[in-house]
Amino acid sequence: MAKSIDEIELSWSSLTDSPDATGWRSIAVSSPVHVALRAGRSFPSKEESLLVGFPTVTIAAAEKLPESQGFAVSRLEATTEAAQWLALTRKSSGSFELFTAMVSDVVESLHTAEPGDEKNLLRIFLGRIRAWQEFMRKGALALSPEAELGLVGELAALDAIIKEGVAASTVIEGWLGPLDGVQDFHLGLGALEVKASISPAGFPAKIGSLEQLDDRARQPLFVVGAKFRQVDSGRNLPTFVADMLASLKDDQEAQRLFGERLLAAGYFTQHADRYPRRFALNEIRVVEVAQGFPRLIQGSIPPGILGARYDIDLDRAPGERITIHQALKRMGAV
Repeated sequence: MAKSIDEIELSWSSLTDSPDATGWRSIAVSSPVHVALRAGRSFPSKEESLLVGFPTVTIAAAEKLPESQGFAVSRLEATTEAAQWLALTRKSSGSFELFTAMVSDVVESLHTAEPGDEKNLLRIFLGRIRAWQEFMRKGALALSPEAELGLVGELAALDAIIKEGVAASTVIEGWLGPLDGVQDFHLGLGALEVKASISPAGFPAKIGSLEQLDDRARQPLFVVGAKFRQVDSGRNLPTFVADMLASLKDDQEAQRLFGERLLAAGYFTQHADRYPRRFALNEIRVVEVAQGFPRLIQGSIPPGILGARYDIDLDRAPGERITIHQALKRMGAV
């Protein structure tokens, strides 16, 4: 959405102040959707803002608006132009380049949405910003090698689930790993926890908490092991992302949700060149977390232990290996 962000940046640069300037100054920018867009600055602080006006919908006063170290969303007074104005504003400590990328992404998400449903546009606006909030909370840096492999594993699982006939939007809505969900996927009545490995010996898997393999909240619970090997003929993380986007080309809602989840997971398009490793999928195995499965959960550990992180070997975990389809059927997802 280069044209839009160029117009917004030009508007920011043209908003000048005088020594006694206070309050908001803004310039309308083009908006093909049923919301008003303005590039603004609030004086005397002068930080850049994107002002979005919704003609008829409002937000409950009790709803908490997104905020991070680099930006904040605030309410502005209603006008004859809009019943609800929201200002996405860069904080003085926030990177201008990152904020500009964020504004460009948020505006693009509005431009690609269906223009008729104003409530949906508000949901898209806040949803995209909350994804950026999660991205910035995680440091706004390229993924570590471990996180890179973990995301590749979740994308492989996502693709496998969709190919079993579960609606893409449903699967992506239930993809909670990027949102720091206890398990990576909540579908039907159950859950899937994805573990990825490139180890040539065994299948080491890191368990991040006492809750991750606890099936008392959602049953049945399955571990999905995605075993990869690194080869030049494989796919890197950006290719996994591109292939998934291509498969979702006819489902606008699924594409939008997928973009939000990627961002929340810490994947930023501008970091694509940081992921040269290429992976080929050897196998996907599914094992139910049932009696005898190696795990630590509350109730099976000594009193006084409040948390734990530990490693297991899926190759040595007891339990019948089943297919993704069988797991989804047991969960009531297909």
